[in-house]
Amino acid sequence: MAVHKKEEFTQKEQELAGFAKAMSHPARIAILKVLAQKNECICGEIVEVLPLAQSTVSQHLKELKNAGLIDGETDGPRSCYCINWKAFEKFKSEFETLFDKLKAKCC
Repeated sequence: MAVHKKEEFTQKEQELAGFAKAMSHPARIAILKVLAQKNECICGEIVEVLPLAQSTVSQHLKELKNAGLIDGETDGPRSCYCINWKAFEKFKSEFETLFDKLKAKCC
């Protein structure tokens, strides 16, 4: 039986890992680029510019939303999404701090 040791790590380490995991697929990077260009987007529009099925795009949007990287609203059959810039600023700052600490300690 597998034992999960995730709780052995700090909350900040778990959050940074979750952010990195959410960003770890090229389709999610592409989705974020589309959202940044339009500042708001409907799922169908994202599907039109990506080489993915609507259901696949929806799965990636779900992952980004679960990680807190995007916000979304459903209005009947339409879903609108936008980037959660506060979350990105938080993780940017935390990653910069991490990288600075790693760089300072490494040969």
